Amino acid sequence: MQLRHGNRRTSSRFSTQAADTLGKYVTAGAAIGDPREDVTEYIRTKEFKPNTMLALRSLVNGVGTEMALFKELKAVPNDRVRNFRNDMYLSSEALRLMQKGGTAVGVPAISAADASVLKNYKGHLDKATRFIPLWVKVAVALALGLGTMVGWKRIVVTVGEKIGKNHLTYAQGAAAEITAMATIGAADAFGLPVSTTHVLSSGVAGTMMANHSGLQWGTVRNLLMAWVLTLPVAMMLSGFLFWTFRKIF
Repeated sequence: MQLRHGNRRTSSRFSTQAADTLGKYVTAGAAIGDPREDVTEYIRTKEFKPNTMLALRSLVNGVGTEMALFKELKAVPNDRVRNFRNDMYLSSEALRLMQKGGTAVGVPAISAADASVLKNYKGHLDKATRFIPLWVKVAVALALGLGTMVGWKRIVVTVGEKIGKNHLTYAQGAAAEITAMATIGAADAFGLPVSTTHVLSSGVAGTMMANHSGLQWGTVRNLLMAWVLTLPVAMMLSGFLFWTFRKIF
């Protein structure tokens, strides 16, 4: 039996295998209250407790039951979709931490064969939940493309001429781009949210200071203000659009 979302599939059989595998490592006498809360606590604190394995096993069993019952995400009742997907996310993240942390954080030593079963199950969970629909990719690409077409000149002039008191040189541009590449690469490796524009602008400002060119503080203040306001304004706008679309559709 399979849970499908477009061409993304997760089989309840893998949930059964994963639950049975986790059951081998449940501590004798372990007891749980709410499995979701216990697994969430493990993800938040990174502290593996005797009841964590049992809670995760219970959560995985629940996901498998839902998969066998509904077979397709679109068949899950609206009032249960949120909890169902959340359980899948929690299971995947807990398994990731177990694979990453090892015995250093109290996780029992898992055999290579069992670790392979859990890794395979996590992969199926991620395929069913961590993907971007095609229409979202197209919409984002169009928005970025149109935004660049409209505002490219102001961006280029601001970065190249208005951050420092002198125009950006080729060497400064190369240094700023290399810094941006390294910073964004490191952020991606550690899962940290960064903005390409913020990193590049800061890199350009750094080259201006290193070259003793001086900074145009009016531009720097405007950039800082834009960075500070971006998050709350984007949150309010997206919340308003979501509320509007919910009312319309």
